[in-house]
Amino acid sequence: MNKLSPLILLALLPATFPVAGADALAPLDVREVKVGGEIGRRIAITVANNLLKLDVDADFLRPFTESPRTGKFIGLGMMLDSVVKFAAHTGDPQVIALKRHLVAKILAAQEADGYIGTLEPAKRIQTLWDVHELGYLIWALLEDHRHFGAAPSLTAARQAADYLIKHWSVLPPDWGRGAEVAPHVAFTGIERTMLALHRATGDAAYLRFVTQTRALPEWDLGVVIGRRQGIEGHVYAYMARGLAQLELHRLQPSARLLGPAQRALDFMTRHDGALLTGSAGQCEIWNDDQDARGDVGESCALAYQLRVYDSLLRLNADPRMGDLMERTIFNALFASQSPDGRRLRYFAPLEGNRVYWKTDTYCCPCNFRRIIAELPAFVFYRASDGVAVNLYAPARATINAVTFRQETDYPNSGRVRLAVSPEKPTVFTLRLRIPSWAARASVTVNGQPARGAVKPGAFFEVRREWRPGDEVGLEMPMAWRLVKGRQRQAGRVAVMRGPQVFCLDPAQHPALAKLDGTELGYLAINPDSLGEPVRNTAVRPDGLGGGVQMWKAGFGLGQKADYELTLTEFPNAEGKATYFRLRDYRVAVDDELFSGR
Repeated sequence: MNKLSPLILLALLPATFPVAGADALAPLDVREVKVGGEIGRRIAITVANNLLKLDVDADFLRPFTESPRTGKFIGLGMMLDSVVKFAAHTGDPQVIALKRHLVAKILAAQEADGYIGTLEPAKRIQTLWDVHELGYLIWALLEDHRHFGAAPSLTAARQAADYLIKHWSVLPPDWGRGAEVAPHVAFTGIERTMLALHRATGDAAYLRFVTQTRALPEWDLGVVIGRRQGIEGHVYAYMARGLAQLELHRLQPSARLLGPAQRALDFMTRHDGALLTGSAGQCEIWNDDQDARGDVGESCALAYQLRVYDSLLRLNADPRMGDLMERTIFNALFASQSPDGRRLRYFAPLEGNRVYWKTDTYCCPCNFRRIIAELPAFVFYRASDGVAVNLYAPARATINAVTFRQETDYPNSGRVRLAVSPEKPTVFTLRLRIPSWAARASVTVNGQPARGAVKPGAFFEVRREWRPGDEVGLEMPMAWRLVKGRQRQAGRVAVMRGPQVFCLDPAQHPALAKLDGTELGYLAINPDSLGEPVRNTAVRPDGLGGGVQMWKAGFGLGQKADYELTLTEFPNAEGKATYFRLRDYRVAVDDELFSGR
């Protein structure tokens, strides 16, 4: 039996608290939720070993004040956004001091006309990535106002946005058409920023910029495969604009605004557009051949995939979005970071060497920090009649009169305990997301089986009068699964357990150390050799591995395996192979998320 983590308190809003807009669910704020387990560890090491190790003055701030201006994209706004959220979530004095330092320097660098950037006046707006940089600076200043009530940050955000709107006319009508980067890619994130500014101020000018100047309601690009001129199939840009449409839909409901995000979701889940780990794209662009080598799964794209899943989960209470979030977070996202937290990746391939990004600046490292800072808001959601549990992890929050205590060592096991302690007897509905892989899940209330069928891929609902001392138990047995490969991976299998993908680090065996990812993929697994997981610290202190026997490639049919190996969790920095052969393919199963069924 796995040892469970210590019991932690979590207080939630009362069942009568309203859910804003047309959404079925509403998230808690990052200030209200503290998270433990592997999610909490990733937050902690990102803050301590990455964020607080940055040379912010030299690498992030100096390009905005130095002369001559270089015009380089830095990602200062993205970095500030993560600092604001980490400061709000952790309350760490060092992070709060860093936030104040960054904001002060940015406000000092803002010019009289509102511009904040790295370009000389004649090149502003029309130079590639200038709007991208400015848009995220506006966003981060808004987040500082939202989380810390910083009025100067709101003023600076408005001045920068007004500058952008005023000078938008410097762009000729055909700007970017036929160029290396299409306009919607070059301006990634600006519509969502302006919508946030409209919500914060009520100023219709920012909404008009989104709906009229940027014509967001009319954008309906198909899924473009291939890195052709304009890189229109840029996954990050596509998901960012689809997310902005979902947020505009909340202001101006329209089925048309749901189209691109739903199209991307369909492509990923039903048409081989997503890899086993939840990542999508090759060389930043949509692809559907399941090539798992090289420039796979851009970190920026991962961040926006998760935001789109969160948005759709809130909109429709669709538990499949939670399944996608879980798969992506525990595999592709965490693989974008070194186990100690200091180094970050642009890509995290399933086959071959994984390379760390060379600097702390630019979009992928900064977007990685941003999405790690947002993870606490993906755990619990508020409904008009209660609460939904989306991600399983130790957590803590204090909101009003109902206290939940969650105890779990997930994903080591599928054992979760929720102790419910309202101040007085209260009727509300508790929803538990039952992952699609959890075919034999069961739920108890105060030790007795809960009424109703527990179905994988659905929310299980318990509605009752809750009293102090009530406890809900969720058991999700985790058997090993040999998941069928698709397209280029056809005829091979990947090893999964619960939400996690496992991979092979060849350095553990001298005979395999010099083999590349392709050669390792010819090894054949003995499925009968997979037993109880074993402790393995390659990824995390309380991590797991899978002992497995494998045969060499070839025609041999001997019963004795050639190798005794240990598969490690996918984020292992030295993992080089994820798919392997089977002697008898009949034991393989479809991927419950990406098989198209």
